Amino acid sequence: MRPFTYERATDARAAVAAGRRAGAKFISGGTNLLDLMKLDVERPSHLVDISRLPLRDIEELSDGGLRIGAQAANSDTAADARVRNRYPVLSEALVSGASGQLRNKASVGGNLVQRTRCPYFSDTAAGCNKRDPGSGCSAIGGFNRMHAILGASEACIATHPSDMAVAMTVLDARIELLDAAHSLRRVDITDFYRLPGETPHRETVLRPGEMITGVVLPPPPPGRQRYRKVRDRASYEFALVSVAAVAAVEEGTIRAARVAFGGVAPKPWRSVEAEAALTGRPATMATYRAAAEAAMRHAVGQGCNDFKIELAKRTLCRTLAQVARAS
Repeated sequence: MRPFTYERATDARAAVAAGRRAGAKFISGGTNLLDLMKLDVERPSHLVDISRLPLRDIEELSDGGLRIGAQAANSDTAADARVRNRYPVLSEALVSGASGQLRNKASVGGNLVQRTRCPYFSDTAAGCNKRDPGSGCSAIGGFNRMHAILGASEACIATHPSDMAVAMTVLDARIELLDAAHSLRRVDITDFYRLPGETPHRETVLRPGEMITGVVLPPPPPGRQRYRKVRDRASYEFALVSVAAVAAVEEGTIRAARVAFGGVAPKPWRSVEAEAALTGRPATMATYRAAAEAAMRHAVGQGCNDFKIELAKRTLCRTLAQVARAS
């Protein structure tokens, strides 16, 4: 591990001011950053500890939504009665991630900006445009079983690892950001993440020194919610494919639907194609299959991960069937 300096931020304004320092990184739970520092992937020269900032509260909003502070632990967020009752898809996604010990330490803000688990990204001997721009993408033509089938580019086919962000995407969450000028802006989660294109090292719209202060959830969408995660083992594993689904079914017809995928793209993948294929259609397996085909119409396998296309279709169908039965 390379040498670095450390300071503990006393308030949010001091934190964003320190975050503008060259080579500075924010650290909260550290469950991802410290691992990458040990691997010499992340090389900050200065760490700004924001873990003790007063950003842990989960607050009611006047419109019926919730605001979740960026320092709220994943375990506390998943266990909150309001989250479990009104946003069960989020609670299910959080519980499916990592281990209990990590969820106790990891923060909501940190979860949103965790880095990919592509093995070539973690291996400094391999070419990785996300880690070292211009060095190539070893996953293309390499072992790419976990990699993207949607939204990838010739520069990068890595996937985004967060379960929580997939659920927040289907809930239309907004991310609160504080900059060094102490101005606050809110960004829709679908706009927060960038596709790789030719610049895969630029993963989000965060500006230098900008810090996540919270997540705003609008009032719960109509219908039932479900998060399903398919992985190689039952716990402590990243998704091969995951689906967050919300559907309102009345008299056998789907009146409204939302669908987001995890494990298939460089960002949580909202499928407007699937939603269009579901809305106004009968809640039948034929409808779910049509939606799955629409969702994966532009999917492209890389060899080792070709199976993900069919797996994503089947996972969506099963998730929708469960949501419809519960409606």
